[in-house]
Amino acid sequence: MNKKIIASLLATSISAFCFQAQAAGEAKNVIFFLGDGMGPVVVTASRIYGYGEAGKLAMDTLPYAAKIRTYSADAQTTDSAPGMAGYMTGVRMKNNVISMTPETNPTSPSTDPAFPKSGSWINNCKTDGSNGKSVPTLLEQAIAKGKATGVVSTARITHATPAVNYAHVCNRNAEYEIAAQLTPGSKSYNTALGKGVDVILGGNSRYFVPVNAAGTTEQQAGRPDGSDLVGLMKSSGYTYVTNRNDLLAAPATTGSKLLGLFDQATDDVHMSYELDRNPALEPSIAEMTSKAIDVLSKNTNGYFLMVEGGRIDHALHGTNAARALTDTLAFDNAVKMALSKVDLSNTLVIVTADHDHTMAFNGYSKRGNNMLDVVTGTDNKPVLDSDGNAYTTLVFGQSPNRPKVRSNVTSDQAKSIGTYKAANVFNDGGGYFQEGVVKASAGGETHGSGDVMLFATGAAAQNFKGTMPNINVYNIIKTAFGL
Repeated sequence: MNKKIIASLLATSISAFCFQAQAAGEAKNVIFFLGDGMGPVVVTASRIYGYGEAGKLAMDTLPYAAKIRTYSADAQTTDSAPGMAGYMTGVRMKNNVISMTPETNPTSPSTDPAFPKSGSWINNCKTDGSNGKSVPTLLEQAIAKGKATGVVSTARITHATPAVNYAHVCNRNAEYEIAAQLTPGSKSYNTALGKGVDVILGGNSRYFVPVNAAGTTEQQAGRPDGSDLVGLMKSSGYTYVTNRNDLLAAPATTGSKLLGLFDQATDDVHMSYELDRNPALEPSIAEMTSKAIDVLSKNTNGYFLMVEGGRIDHALHGTNAARALTDTLAFDNAVKMALSKVDLSNTLVIVTADHDHTMAFNGYSKRGNNMLDVVTGTDNKPVLDSDGNAYTTLVFGQSPNRPKVRSNVTSDQAKSIGTYKAANVFNDGGGYFQEGVVKASAGGETHGSGDVMLFATGAAAQNFKGTMPNINVYNIIKTAFGL
């Protein structure tokens, strides 16, 4: 046969294969795992911490991978709002903005006079559309296609990452408004959610209950408008659970809806870090993910599920490596559990992060050295700095633990886990806080601008490769999902 004919037939075959591999609607289901702040160093350190240098995380076993660029519309370093929104909307927006058009400015939210402190924001978007307009999310489009949907997080369910899926506000801090947009029957309900998100599991209840039902302190304050969003959800058909046992016992039948708000241990803020979690009260992220899949898979049209390991980010802000790594391992266990439950021939599973942090490796530790320990050489002796002081393997660009003059760090100090403290969202948990080059402000260590990893498997996963901006991920998911 003529060589030109063979080449032509080969090219046609390859073209047909590529088209088939990227055919619209290839994925009936999509599970999107987001480790908040889970940059490459966090992934590597968690792998070594949990399984050793030669070990593997569940996410490491996914056969396709890409490197993701995360900058926002107005900053080199993104915050979680536009970082997640790039994936879920395909639109690059400004820091603090939740699922709005690129020109939207993150105007300061208004406050209720009764609760002027941080956390009391009730609304901030202009109804006339003069400060941007909403953009559709993958979750909203999945609902329009008749698919079931779920949002799971270890952070507040009204926090930036989960909120991106179902809400549209100019500033992520307007959490009373975000909660209302999630709730069927509320004045601010997002009608693009149809009859409602089917599974909602995460931390915090104060944004969903009247102020008199929650108390009067800042951390316990409920809704100043007096509305009972939990009551509205229950009347809309949601089973409401607040502890692990009730979650595990909740029905997973056709058409069932589930709302779980778990916050017993953290002053009504977020769910506990995995190191501090009381299994008698709070479910693990793997258990929440498992229940969500059980409920959502009853829909014969398929489902979209977002799962966030939200407290990875909080531990990193506080430079508390012990809790950051342990929460990453718990998040990875949720990935492992999901992979064991789903049919990858029709389910796309993605694991990625919204942004990086400033964590870094330091020194030349011997193989097998504890990730939380001081740098130890092959002679089993601590490696010393130029002043004769030991230092830890993990450090940060910024940290609240930045002494003016360094002193020696012992192995026991470095590996200290500490006891739980609920007073500070970023630095709770106690124990050792890794040192930083720059002394962090009261807000804690900042995000980093580095590219993050994306891992994928299942239907249409082969389309994730190379280096791409986060907004391109949206288009791949949308096509694979047939939206």
